[in-house]
Amino acid sequence: KQKTAYEITVWLEFRRVLFRSIRFISKQPIEILRKYTAASDIGVTLDKPTNINYRFSLPNKLFDYIQAGIPILSSDLPEIKNVIRHYNIGCICPNHEPKAIASLIEQMLNDENQLDKWKKNLKVAANELNWEKEKETLLNLFKKIG
Repeated sequence: KQKTAYEITVWLEFRRVLFRSIRFISKQPIEILRKYTAASDIGVTLDKPTNINYRFSLPNKLFDYIQAGIPILSSDLPEIKNVIRHYNIGCICPNHEPKAIASLIEQMLNDENQLDKWKKNLKVAANELNWEKEKETLLNLFKKIG
């Protein structure tokens, strides 16, 4: 199938923003991956609701981004959106269109005031959304049922 002029334009715009702002690396050990994550400007999680598991998921990378203190761009999935909106730590992309994704990435990277707010809010989120806090919740649950 031949691409339309619009599809080519969208793809070129996406590539322009993408390759100016993003690096692709091969698989890395977790220690090195954490360093790359912490050095990133934003974290992207663009899962699609292809099944109920994805629709209601909270991917590990969401929490990796929170712990690294980097703002998040996410697809419009309910549980991820709840976390991002509750803590005000990033943007929700309304669809998976390349032009929409590229536009939001560009907006996020160019709004220094908003980036600063998100980074402050990420500190709060990181203090609340971590294993040390969740461990206590889980242990209390075990005590109640045990």
